Amino acid sequence: MTGEPPFRAPASPLPGRSASPVRVLVVDDSALTRRVLMAALNGASDIEVVGSAANGQECFAKVEELQPDVVTLDVEMPGMDGLAVLRQLMARSPLPVVMVSYLTHEGAEATVRALLDGAVDFVPKPGGPILGSVVTLRDELVRKVREAARARPRVGRPRLSTTTHRLPPVSVSPRPAPPPPARTPLRASDGFERLVILGASTGGPQALQAVVSDLHPDGRTAYVIVQHMPDGMTTVLADLLASASPLLIREARQNDRLAPDVALLAPGDWHLRFGPRGTIELDQGPKVHWVRPSVDVALLSAAEVYGSRIVTAVLTGMGSDGADGAVAVKQAGGTVIAEDKSTCVVYGMPKAVAQRGAAEHIVPLPQVAPTIRQLLAGTGRTRQPSLV
Repeated sequence: MTGEPPFRAPASPLPGRSASPVRVLVVDDSALTRRVLMAALNGASDIEVVGSAANGQECFAKVEELQPDVVTLDVEMPGMDGLAVLRQLMARSPLPVVMVSYLTHEGAEATVRALLDGAVDFVPKPGGPILGSVVTLRDELVRKVREAARARPRVGRPRLSTTTHRLPPVSVSPRPAPPPPARTPLRASDGFERLVILGASTGGPQALQAVVSDLHPDGRTAYVIVQHMPDGMTTVLADLLASASPLLIREARQNDRLAPDVALLAPGDWHLRFGPRGTIELDQGPKVHWVRPSVDVALLSAAEVYGSRIVTAVLTGMGSDGADGAVAVKQAGGTVIAEDKSTCVVYGMPKAVAQRGAAEHIVPLPQVAPTIRQLLAGTGRTRQPSLV
């Protein structure tokens, strides 16, 4: 699509659809860690480790020589660290990268920065003796490498739209669209008029940064963000998103109150729900779609409490989390936006929302924030897009 950031598709066929394995290059300065990662990956029948590298220069040479489908990249390497290597990879020959990092505070910050710079996902290095943690590491590493092979990494930071007057075009079905729900007046009991909920998974940090950078305080709208992420990383993500947004963004806490122009990010490993009078409730109930926090948990709760006051956008991500919640939001009179396939790193969650018929607006990433702004201003018409 003209004007959109370019993408790179996986070099090999999708796992499960061809005999061709996912070709992986392992990059880590530790010879022991390289051996452990290679053994874990080679244990999967649909993955082949085609090489390894101990530093950035070796990585660049091996990428050019071997043309891997996925690179696993250590965050903390001496000399040229993983962030510097990632940025050069994205500039030279962008391909799916899975970061590998200890989740210390420094490691968590570097990992989140890597996700903002185009890494598809990350795997935490196990604590304690690494050889004793191979089984724990293997399943997550193999799963995320398989998912990365399906991803289309975004090259560079997403461009923001300057369009503010008209909604972007979408494919419209011949059926007449129902009228939009009546605008809800400000409720003094909770102090805000509308609630915007953003949900994302794989590729989400980059997409979220693009959206929140282009949202404007209006004194009437509260925000919640749900990104699939473990404990220890969402505080960093909230700080980095806040540095790029005119909104006040921070990690949510138990019994927080929703407030205009404040975006609360669901903390890693905690589901976020909505209590009476605009309060936030956090719990560590069972994982939903194998994740916690879950977009569905937040949206289903919000639909019960806020109904037609909700505008939600489901962004890039693997799986179907958010689809059930989006249906509930639509049935309650709220408005649902899904990111278009053309800009998704992984077209899973938005696709599930669209296939369920819940998305009233399907737009590329640079148009998500303008669409939200126009809906909040009451200038956006509800439309029923046809599925492509």
